[in-house]
Amino acid sequence: MEGLRPMVAQRLLAAGDSPDARIFSGPRGGRISGAVLRDATHWDDGVAELGFEHLRRHDLRHTGLTWFADAGVPPHVLRKIAGHGSLTTTQRYPHPDAHRITAGAALSARLSVVRAPRSLPSPIVVAR
Repeated sequence: MEGLRPMVAQRLLAAGDSPDARIFSGPRGGRISGAVLRDATHWDDGVAELGFEHLRRHDLRHTGLTWFADAGVPPHVLRKIAGHGSLTTTQRYPHPDAHRITAGAALSARLSVVRAPRSLPSPIVVAR
């Protein structure tokens, strides 16, 4: 992965500040189409060889955003990463693992502390 850093940095510099600039472009310039990406990565052959014919490239986008969300990245940042115009769209992407959802356990633990009966002080006995 470290070998990619200089290449991406160089492409970022070359792209400049134009809102239409692309770090990577298709063989004829412009956007990289799904067909070009599928062919360049041999996606269909790879997933078939692994036995995951049902896996789509877009599923990786959902997985990536789920991992970011599980790592604590706030939804408004996820929206920027995904390039979504609406937070509503972004909220459809993360699919948290049920084992990672600890809010219920944390709330239960807190409520058990709050509801726990306090020990009453022992009655004061006055000697006569």
